[in-house]
Amino acid sequence: MIIRILNNAEQVAINCAMLIASQVINKPDCVLGLATGSSPILSYEYLIKWHQEGLVDFSSATSFNLDEYLGLEPSHEQSYHYFMQDKLFSKINLKQSFLPNGNAENLDEECINYENKIASMGGIDLQLLGLGTNAHIGFNEPDSVFSKSTRVVDLAESTIEANKRFFESADDVPKKAITMGIGTILRSKKILLIAYGKSKAEAIRNMVKGDIDPMVPSSILNVHKNVTILIDKEAASLL
Repeated sequence: MIIRILNNAEQVAINCAMLIASQVINKPDCVLGLATGSSPILSYEYLIKWHQEGLVDFSSATSFNLDEYLGLEPSHEQSYHYFMQDKLFSKINLKQSFLPNGNAENLDEECINYENKIASMGGIDLQLLGLGTNAHIGFNEPDSVFSKSTRVVDLAESTIEANKRFFESADDVPKKAITMGIGTILRSKKILLIAYGKSKAEAIRNMVKGDIDPMVPSSILNVHKNVTILIDKEAASLL
């Protein structure tokens, strides 16, 4: 695990974008694992800028997103389908992109199909992760075991609380989601996790210095051979 402590969120974002751009430039037909939430937005803005300047071409690349809420239509402004279109996909020339279908009639079948689709593309070359305040990655919440594959999950109260700022009230936040499992994430060839701000400091400390424990989902990243952590000084303050 490589940990890089940077001065601020801006530096985290630009270094994150540089690593993603390097992946695409070095392997144009790569498979990217992408994330939503506030953490990657600035990185996506850099990727858009570089694409518009002709520096990065996504026309041969494919992406898979980590997760999606259950019950929100893709056109809903808080769905992750909408987020990705608004923040990235509509502004670059990505060949193809996939997100879990949170409205599938058969959710178990959707989970299996999503796993199979990732495998059929040769797996994920670079997986981008954010980090929840409770150390979740994707929507893999603290649990008694590490999850193996894509599945439907109940969102923790802390996650609902963190996400309610995007909705009119906490009651409007979906209580379930479909997410890549821990095992799915670990099968990625490279993993890139970004976090910034004091609110992430405890999760970073527990991930880096604590035991590997499913109650700290991100702690499992310590067993992966190629993980880069980009954090600012505030997020690193408890290390």
